[in-house]
Amino acid sequence: MQREVTRSWALFIGIGTIMIAHGLQMQLMGIRSVVENFSVVVTGIFMSGYFMGYFLGSNTTPKLVQKVGHIRVFAAFASLASLSALLAAVYVNPIIWTLSRFITGISLVSCYIVAESWLNDRATNKNRGQLLSAYMIILYIGLGIGMLLLNVSDPKNYEPFILVSVLLSLALVPILLTKRSAPKFKKIGTISVKELYKISPLGTVSSFCTGLIHSAFFSLMAVYATKANFTLLETSILLFIATMAGVIFQGPIGYFSDKLDRRKVIVVVTFLSAFFSFLAIIFAGSSLINMYLSIELSVNKFLFFLTIGLYAGLCLPLFSLNLAHTNDFVSKEKFVAAGGGLQLIFGIGAISGPIVCSLFMNWFDINGLFIFLIIVHIAIGIFGIYRMNVRKVADNPDSTFTPVPATITPAGLELDPDTPANLDSNQTEQAKN
Repeated sequence: MQREVTRSWALFIGIGTIMIAHGLQMQLMGIRSVVENFSVVVTGIFMSGYFMGYFLGSNTTPKLVQKVGHIRVFAAFASLASLSALLAAVYVNPIIWTLSRFITGISLVSCYIVAESWLNDRATNKNRGQLLSAYMIILYIGLGIGMLLLNVSDPKNYEPFILVSVLLSLALVPILLTKRSAPKFKKIGTISVKELYKISPLGTVSSFCTGLIHSAFFSLMAVYATKANFTLLETSILLFIATMAGVIFQGPIGYFSDKLDRRKVIVVVTFLSAFFSFLAIIFAGSSLINMYLSIELSVNKFLFFLTIGLYAGLCLPLFSLNLAHTNDFVSKEKFVAAGGGLQLIFGIGAISGPIVCSLFMNWFDINGLFIFLIIVHIAIGIFGIYRMNVRKVADNPDSTFTPVPATITPAGLELDPDTPANLDSNQTEQAKN
């Protein structure tokens, strides 16, 4: 595996740099929206622009890749993402920022598709699971580093936006200098939402709700922290902890999901997530009116940081759990198609998440974020209990839990060791060597 990671250095550096920029830009715009006195509903709307672009790009980019090739698509959309960051720096208003986030969404999903199909082309039966793990770790570490870069300059200044643009431009360099030819792109089909619901009602409903949760949490957590009088350093550390916890908890949760009824694991994880969301409200203050945390690092604030870390560690693996649970009910040949369908459902939920959550924050002040999360998590748990009472546990030895980022595309899902081998002649030759 080390050999393939080394040979894919250009790809990993490029996508890692993009994630650093993405982590910085996403939270920077949330904090800046508070500074500019944008209403939380307006913030939710322009934050959802990213997921709208992501949804559109995931359906249009594969056709573009087939026409002009991987490298040109990566270069074009990384440049477009860089331009969108400058656009947000020059024109600070919600309409332009919605457009900026929309452009960023299209651009980043295009880069994901290129990266994942490229990795899949280089993978063999022996190393594709390891390549997927390396890819996920790089994504989340890049995202975490980007959040720490919030401390580079005051969000009121234009310099942080320039840094985002510079990082996105730098991501192009290793990709454009690579000597290896780009892979051939193959179209990957998906299972329709209706058919997917018949196969796995819990996987479908939970994926939609997970989209609501993940998009709301990462889009509006910085808004919450800024309105709660957190310092910039505290906000960046809080977001970094949440991101890294999501990586750390994937392994233990996956282990238990392979040993027990996966539906029980989903129910327990989501109810615990609701519990920690409730604790966050408690540690943030005793009432919805007087909930702002002191600037000093008090015991309550430390407990709040710990609670958010535990919450994120439990809720971020939900997409992987949903994927594994759905695969329990499909044949091995349909794993990738089912995953593509779940990603589509996740994307629909993600578009709605920031908007609906912002309404809760408008009604209940900033702790409306956690009230929203509690409601959605409880909905998953209740539906999961209902499904356990109407359907017996599935026993599919081909399906195991594989940690994947929620941004995974169908091309990336083919890196899952559980999926059937689809090696072309080049990959077969690599396997022999």
